Amino acid sequence: MDMSEIAKKLGLSDSKLAVRKAMELRRLCDVQFDSSVIGVGEVCKAIICLEIAATRMGILFDRSSAIRLSGMSEKAYIRSYNLLHNGLGVKTKLDVRELAIQFGCVRIISYVRDGLKLYKERFLASLPASRRASADFTRPVFIAVTFYLCAKKHKLKVDKLKLIEQCGTSEAEFSSVSTSMRDLCHDIFGVAKEKKDPKEVKTNRDLLDALPEKRRTEDGGYSSDEGPNLSSYKKRKQMEKHDYEKWKSSVLASKDQNKAGVPRKRCKQTRLNFTKEAPPKADKVEAVLDALDSFQ
Repeated sequence: MDMSEIAKKLGLSDSKLAVRKAMELRRLCDVQFDSSVIGVGEVCKAIICLEIAATRMGILFDRSSAIRLSGMSEKAYIRSYNLLHNGLGVKTKLDVRELAIQFGCVRIISYVRDGLKLYKERFLASLPASRRASADFTRPVFIAVTFYLCAKKHKLKVDKLKLIEQCGTSEAEFSSVSTSMRDLCHDIFGVAKEKKDPKEVKTNRDLLDALPEKRRTEDGGYSSDEGPNLSSYKKRKQMEKHDYEKWKSSVLASKDQNKAGVPRKRCKQTRLNFTKEAPPKADKVEAVLDALDSFQ
């Protein structure tokens, strides 16, 4: 599909300069690397180049329409955009004040600037003297991560995916920088109620040992239903279950014993004859004659 046709479908046909810039980015992409290797097709590549050109020139770009036209999911499109954006070496400029206005976090502007400055100082101090000159903090990912951590510290809601999209980085790089900032500046960016793996944190394991009824089996202990401090109801249920299992095992054992014993003799059932024998006729005749003699 031609670049001008794609620009027309996205409502950028009037922006001739943006279309020309997008065509330059597309040619640069073809020269520097094979975009098909990273899973970016030709149509998607043209759309992404148009978005990069429009964004750099301050032209409004409808990303939802671009995603529909590319035939990709939103997550796949953002991943392809970040890969192509970084592959072309296009630098995105982020301003702390603009981010604060966009996400409604104006009150943390000073905290973001101070936190980023402190992180730079501590990071450079941790490096050898030979590597300090090559440290580069101009990438927008540092501003984006500092802004996100400060917003989280002050309990402000910020769309992380949208922030990653704006700084033109990947989720893996964003998480890596975030971990580095929390480690070096935990007093500035650390959150007291962050979820951590109890298997990796010794203090959490000590707390679990102090509360055995809350310790889970996978943590190396027993579950709350099997601990020593059980309620009377649970104890009674366990006793009933134990008695039932004992009775069941005894019944099964006796059944198996009967099967393994000597086979019993087969009994024969006798037949009962309930037919009545009729008295002989001679006895009846003699009885009648005796009765007649008595009347005479």
